[in-house]
Amino acid sequence: MTSNGQSIGQLRHEPRVLLGPGPSNVHPRVFQAMTSPILGYLDPDFLAVMDDSMELLRHLFQTKNEVAITLPGTGMSGMEASICNVVEPGDEVIVGIHGFFGQRMAEIVERHGGTAIRVEVDFGDVVQVSQIADALDQHPDAKMVGVVHGETSSGVGQPLSELGDLVRSRDKLFLVDTVCSLGGSDIRVDEFNIDICYSGGQKCIGGPAGIACITLNDRAMSLIESRTKSVDTWYLDLALIRKYWFDDRAYHHTAPGPMVFALREALRMIQEEGLQERFARHQRCGDLLKKELTGMGLELFGDPAHRLPMLTCVLIPDGVDDAVVRKRLLDEYRIEIVGGFGPLKGKAWRIGLMGYSCQERHVHYLIAALREILGR
Repeated sequence: MTSNGQSIGQLRHEPRVLLGPGPSNVHPRVFQAMTSPILGYLDPDFLAVMDDSMELLRHLFQTKNEVAITLPGTGMSGMEASICNVVEPGDEVIVGIHGFFGQRMAEIVERHGGTAIRVEVDFGDVVQVSQIADALDQHPDAKMVGVVHGETSSGVGQPLSELGDLVRSRDKLFLVDTVCSLGGSDIRVDEFNIDICYSGGQKCIGGPAGIACITLNDRAMSLIESRTKSVDTWYLDLALIRKYWFDDRAYHHTAPGPMVFALREALRMIQEEGLQERFARHQRCGDLLKKELTGMGLELFGDPAHRLPMLTCVLIPDGVDDAVVRKRLLDEYRIEIVGGFGPLKGKAWRIGLMGYSCQERHVHYLIAALREILGR
């Protein structure tokens, strides 16, 4: 039995307004695409969907890379694939860390036999280009530099352009995590000299959880193909997966058809809206949320110059019970926001405005609910 007395077999949950750090709500068109008839992994119609998805991903990543594909699994499969395909035992990777997911990137480097050179700053700050330059000076044989653009744990965005210029000038690979931000921020893969970039479907892209997106340029693919040792994870071996997506069409895994259909539809909607229009919508709604929260007397977290538009971290007022507020939002208003973790556990709320959830009416609804609950 559940807490409201329903048996598990009878359980039917009501829709939520998903305003946490992901997943976000999805448009009815995406739901409809997800219910398309199942196709075989080599069905000509399915291969056409794959080809269309690649073109749409190139548009979103703002890249001319040939490899712009999906991977089965959440955004973490993108992180794992990006690292395990590049890192061989003993390789050094410089990781800029300004939150939880940068720490996870470093951990995955080490799990695959590499040495993570951590360049770490406090939660709420961003890594400076000079700090990465110093690390490169001290570790000239490092193979790659990795950073998280939109740090979901803190609501802070890492600047990329100058960092990409630096890394390219040192002839290293530049890896960027955009799980939180792709589809809501202007991520210019080619212009920013990003060699490997990945994301997840369930946030600003507006698709379902369970599918990741990744793009790699020729520099990255050449390095992967010249490895001296096989990738230590067969399932995420990009050289093998690439053969399925391109001319060979060699079987690697049974693609998650409903996830691919749904993501393709979400990508089509991004193209229809226009990238700059979509980025502006996320910025406008994010600014409105921050204005309304501070108007209630609440304090925002993180460097004001680098706060993300799609993920706002707000400090919980003294004397307010985090769990009680979030439970009331969920039970009485069907709104989900999420608490902080790491050094912000119990001290902050994380509020997301991502993809289809990024609407001004959702901001007004949340603020009205918080005013009632907090008595402000």
